[in-house]
Formats: sequence, C-alpha cells, structure tokens
Amino acid sequence: MSVLYNLDGYVLLVLWLLGIPVGLYAFVHALMQRSDAFTAADKLTKPVWCAITGVGLAILAISTSGPYSFLWLVGIIAVLIYIVDVRPRVIEIQQGPRW
Repeated sequence: MSVLYNLDGYVLLVLWLLGIPVGLYAFVHALMQRSDAFTAADKLTKPVWCAITGVGLAILAISTSGPYSFLWLVGIIAVLIYIVDVRPRVIEIQQGPRW
C-alpha cells in the first residue's frame, strides 16, 4: 500500500531524472544542425535555439527540487518545444523533398 501512496513522488522523480538527458539531447542536436536549416524552416536562428536549449538544460541540471519547481517546468517546456516543433522541421529541410 505504501508504494501506491508514494507513486506520485516516484513518477516525479523519474520525470526529473529523465529531464536532464532529454535536455542534453536537444542541446546537442541544436548544435549539430546547419544554421540555414533553421531559417529555411521559418524558425528562430540556430544561436537562439542553442541558447534556449542550453538554458533549459542548465535549469534542468541545477534544479534541486525537480518537477516541484516553476523553473524546472520552464526548462522542460523549452526543451520539449525544440524536440516536438523545431527538430522535425529542421530534419525535414535538411533531407530535402521526398519522392
């Protein structure tokens, strides 16, 4: 019964621990892409997205209270916006048209 009682704490701990690798992936991915792909995809420039994902990663890494913190939420949202919205468009632009 105590496992179910603390389930929300375990879920938040897992989210907190998974946030850092996800942020690192987004930051490294943004660094490795071509600069012109961001502007061709009608997104912000590469330095801006590198800064957004880098700050998001830093917030995720230094946030000691994890998902209980407002700053942690800001960091994970910034990283997830890159992964869900920007990353697919940048990859699509770099691959070219599909036949």
